[in-house]
Parts: sequence; structure tokens; C-alpha cells
Amino acid sequence: MDYEFKQKLPNPNFENVFDVTAEEVNSNAENLTLIDVRQPEEYTGELGHIHNAQLVVLGEIPNQIKNIPTDKPVVFICRSGMRSAQASAYAYSLGIKNTYNMLGGMLLWNKLSLPVEK
Repeated sequence: MDYEFKQKLPNPNFENVFDVTAEEVNSNAENLTLIDVRQPEEYTGELGHIHNAQLVVLGEIPNQIKNIPTDKPVVFICRSGMRSAQASAYAYSLGIKNTYNMLGGMLLWNKLSLPVEK
């Protein structure tokens, strides 16, 4: 059964993109497909990454979209929430309707002291 986000808000910059909270992503990560769209050095850098988040650099989304599992809601993640919103909008335009943007990105995730891997 698909996970349904309790809190989702329309993204102010992109049509058909919904923002979800870091807290809800953290609480339900096993029910989600997490895609980190930052550069490799950011993924392993000071902000770290979320456990089980797949690294698919934003510029590679067009080539990798067919490899992204869609059996669970897809949450895109970046540093602050802008690149991931772009990725979510792009995925939506390619037919992945169950796609979300993690609001505040890894900056907010770290500010909330949620678990990271480095």
C-alpha cells in the first residue's frame, strides 16, 4: 500500500510539486524511495545523506528516471529544497505522479538533528 503523506503543501515555485517535512520523511523512510540529487561531494560532505537515499545527480535525472523505483512515493532531496523541487517537477512531467520534495533539504534535516550518514 502506498504511503500517504499527512503534511504536504504545494511548492510555491513549481506546479504539481508538493513539499513534505523532514520529520515525516524521517519517520516513514522505509515506506519511501529517497533520491538525493546533490553532487557526490555534497552527498558525502559535511551535511551527509539520509540512510538508504540513492544518489542521482540532478543533471542525470533525465537518463536515470527509468531506474527510479516508483512502487513507493518518491522523495527528492537536496541541500536546501530547490534542486529537489526541480527534480520532482521533472519526474512528474515524465509521468511519476507520486513524487515529493523534501522541504528545507539537508540543511533543515541537520538543523533538526535527524540521523545522517557520511
